[in-house]
Amino acid sequence: MTRVLLLGSGAREHAIARALCHSGASVSCFASNLNPGIMALAAGFELGELNAPQAVVDFATRHRAELAVIGPEAPLAAGVADALRAAGIATVGPDRDLARIETSKAFARDLLVRHGIPGCPRYRIFDALEGVVDWLAELGDGYVVKYDGLAGGKGVKVAGDHLHSHAEALDYCRELAASGGRFVVEEKLIGEEFSLMSFCDGETLRHMPAVQDHKRALEGDRGPNTGGMGSYSDTSHSLAFLDDEDISTAHAINEAAAAALHAECGAPYRGFLYGGFIATSDGPKLIEYNARLGDPEALNVLEILQSDFLPICEGMATGTLGDCEVAFRPEATVCKYVVPEGYGVQPRRDCTLVIDEERLAASGASLFYAAVNQPSGGTLETTSSRAVAVVGSGATLAAAEAQCEAGLTGVSGRGLHVRHDIATPPLLAQRVTHMRQLRGSRVVPTVGA
Repeated sequence: MTRVLLLGSGAREHAIARALCHSGASVSCFASNLNPGIMALAAGFELGELNAPQAVVDFATRHRAELAVIGPEAPLAAGVADALRAAGIATVGPDRDLARIETSKAFARDLLVRHGIPGCPRYRIFDALEGVVDWLAELGDGYVVKYDGLAGGKGVKVAGDHLHSHAEALDYCRELAASGGRFVVEEKLIGEEFSLMSFCDGETLRHMPAVQDHKRALEGDRGPNTGGMGSYSDTSHSLAFLDDEDISTAHAINEAAAAALHAECGAPYRGFLYGGFIATSDGPKLIEYNARLGDPEALNVLEILQSDFLPICEGMATGTLGDCEVAFRPEATVCKYVVPEGYGVQPRRDCTLVIDEERLAASGASLFYAAVNQPSGGTLETTSSRAVAVVGSGATLAAAEAQCEAGLTGVSGRGLHVRHDIATPPLLAQRVTHMRQLRGSRVVPTVGA
């Protein structure tokens, strides 16, 4: 039985732990919170500093880990993957240098341009205000300002959503420059976003189904941006507003990016490569890269992974992914998060959370614990972040959404919020209509096709 170190303790890591255990692995988790779902699965469980390389290596050594799987991005930026590999532990997750594809927006943009990879918007990189005014004038009302580093999803500000004038944009740029940080000002892309994640061993990539995340806190895509309120995938492993060319283009961009990283950094990228794309009137463009599985997107794809997950992870970590079978069931999935009211701005901290296991089991849906704690023998404690995710699957998107909603009836409490409109016909039709308007004569499939 392969002994696996899992780093992280959110819903993404709960889904990873479940998939690994189903593949016959023995999982030990180095965690930041007392996730009851992972604790029930893990052979070993310990709280610690995820971004401390030596602490992680010490834990892995004590548990005689043969393989490590890194969940969040911050440990990658801290060099945890480098330390694990130096200790002789095969690791799913890129070294710090390669993880710059996520940790530096400027590096990612320059990488695409240097290697002639399509999908990049017009952009410029700054570390001071000099030249920003002229560049904003050239971009007009369509611009995005991105902090060049990890900011917990809060470093990107978009014209019309967060910034309502060039004066506000300059204030934000001034704030970034004053803190000593570089920043990117780029063209705002108009279209429909989707996630295309790939398993990667540095040479071979195996692509996962396309998923659409929902960042806005409120129904109808209103309210503040969040870490993700839920997501869905369709039976075709594409999405109703995409066509075959969109998917093949995203695949090709991920493949080219992996090759460029190898050439640029002199080492193979071994881990999850997550492209955040947007379908535009001119084809898919890249919004950003992430160096790990998405959350909630991981919950969708792992729910329908037909192949054993452990050999895939071993293949990524050892450069033998080409020998692995990677297949997904032809089913749709819908994930909806239960979060504190006010999540994204000022979340409630007095929430209660109760799980009705019988009702949940009767629904057939899966539940994954996120930023919650459950001390031994105690009640569930929520935090200011996402609490639990419920995932439904089925032969159609409507069936998957219905199962997800049935599963949500097994979650109750005080001060909780869910976006119930995710993957419902009105929202899906809105996506398709928007893309038809943008593309004109280019036809995309109808909803449910």
